Amino acid sequence: MRDAGGLQRCLGAAPMNRRTRWIIGLTALALIAAFVLPAVHQPLEYHDFADHRHVFGVDNFLDVVSNAGFLVFGLSGLFIVASGRGNFALPAERWPYAVFFTGLTLTALGSAYYHLAPDNETLFWDRLPMTIAFMGLVASQIVDRINVRAGLALLLPMLLLGAASVIYWRISERMGAGNVLPYAILQGYSVLILLLLTMFSPSRYTRGSDIYWVFGWYVLSKLLETFDGEVLALAHVVSGHTLKHLAAALAGCAVCIMLLKRRLKDGALRAP
Repeated sequence: MRDAGGLQRCLGAAPMNRRTRWIIGLTALALIAAFVLPAVHQPLEYHDFADHRHVFGVDNFLDVVSNAGFLVFGLSGLFIVASGRGNFALPAERWPYAVFFTGLTLTALGSAYYHLAPDNETLFWDRLPMTIAFMGLVASQIVDRINVRAGLALLLPMLLLGAASVIYWRISERMGAGNVLPYAILQGYSVLILLLLTMFSPSRYTRGSDIYWVFGWYVLSKLLETFDGEVLALAHVVSGHTLKHLAAALAGCAVCIMLLKRRLKDGALRAP
């Protein structure tokens, strides 16, 4: 019973500290930038990936099948969350992780569909599930590191905001005035918030630093994406974009390992 007060503080509204003010400030700045900065069009050359090889009747074969990594770790994560193998102090804490792994699973399908015939229309189905994964992971870290109730309350608004950024981009493209900037800002904001939370807000669980692996795999995936053709030219075996899918999927693997191995820290529920 002596932990009841700490649990209530964990669930309830804690006083706004400097970290919370920074998060609110960054969120406001990102929203302002999305509305104020000039529109940025989606370059059509983005869809011209280096590896066009046709194998087993499938165009862009390796860019399509490399999305299997998202499926493997997305389904594995959902199993960990649903089966009770992950460590959660409260049952409700599972929801942001369930959303993250659902987004990862849907990314496998959406990205494979996109790479069969890359264009702006199919890219929508690649980006939409990625926003689900991003928002779920951010909400999970707010739950783990700042406040359970706040993280759970923010989950749905964050999902709606993420979806809105992609839907807005698609509508603007169809109207001939495409603007991908809000989506790009949202993705950058998500990564920055995750990094700041990891650096300055200790988790209530052990293995909280495993989120650095997520950040590392994400950075590597962006580098591989940038040097798509250069990687393929090294040995003419695999392209940077194919490896990008595998690196990004390993971020999901890092979260799976974290949930399986973490434990609630001693006295965590008593902390304000």
